[in-house]
Amino acid sequence: MTLPAAAAASNDPRPADLAVPRYDHVIVIVEENEGYGAIIGNRNAPAITALAHEYGSAIRFSAETHPSEPNYVAMIGGDTFGIQDDDAFYCTAQRMDEHCGNANKPGYADHTIDAPSLPSQLERAGLTWHGYFGAFDPAAPEAVFSAAAANRPAALYASKHNPFMNFRALRGEPSFSSHIVPLDRLQRDLASSSLPNFAFVVPDQCDDMHGLRPGPHVPADCASTNRQLRIARGDALVGRLMRAITASPAWNSSANVAVVLTFDESEGTRFTDRNGGSIPTIVATNHGPRALADPTPYNHYALLRTIEDAFGIHAYLGRAGDWSGGVRPMTRLFAR
Repeated sequence: MTLPAAAAASNDPRPADLAVPRYDHVIVIVEENEGYGAIIGNRNAPAITALAHEYGSAIRFSAETHPSEPNYVAMIGGDTFGIQDDDAFYCTAQRMDEHCGNANKPGYADHTIDAPSLPSQLERAGLTWHGYFGAFDPAAPEAVFSAAAANRPAALYASKHNPFMNFRALRGEPSFSSHIVPLDRLQRDLASSSLPNFAFVVPDQCDDMHGLRPGPHVPADCASTNRQLRIARGDALVGRLMRAITASPAWNSSANVAVVLTFDESEGTRFTDRNGGSIPTIVATNHGPRALADPTPYNHYALLRTIEDAFGIHAYLGRAGDWSGGVRPMTRLFAR
């Protein structure tokens, strides 16, 4: 795939990039579909609000677009690659499939992407990565949705929230399945000092504030009709994850560790937002700034650029290299 000039990779680190400290571990946690104003200060989101006040908060952070999938792809690929919907990762134009519902629309983009990604960069640099996904079924890694277990709703795991599936080169690696693991493995990896250099953490659709349509086995705090209960449930999960991370050997060592909590998009729609809306994004580091509110405009491409900087990679992917377009590294939030 040939990217437009604005999205071409750049090998041009600026002083602000070189000022980002090297990190041993970066953990990105992604929640769903809520804007900055809906979360920070909300009594139903005490854990996330406390993190924003204790650590570093990017108070002008925007998502790229609506709906979910292109934002996730942008986080690790530096572009949305023309994807404008949540169709399955294997969808192509005109494909007749129940999970390719938009395939007959003009300008439909292939959802399998022939372009490099952050994991590819990490592997070339000798670094490790995992995607940790709530309700993921390792026995069916190619499934669009994992099967419903007894007394558990279907669709808890959705591949539209797993951008690694979209990149052909990643899926073609013999080791690919070993990188995509259930979320409950994260606690074991933290406790056993097995944390990879890059961890991408996506809770299931009950725990990420997305929610499901009311139905059999869908608890009240997951129902799409109960927004504040969904926020409270997702916030509680973030609190549990942060307690596990901050109790880990890695966090309490001399190694540099950063946790980034972000969202895919705000609760707005493509008809009311020029982009994906203003979303909460918090950076908690074990040796870095505290109680910092950074007013610099950032987006998912800025986050990708910063992660690349943190691992000493300066061949910025796609729009992560778009300095002229205003993409800046999150240097203040990652400072030591």
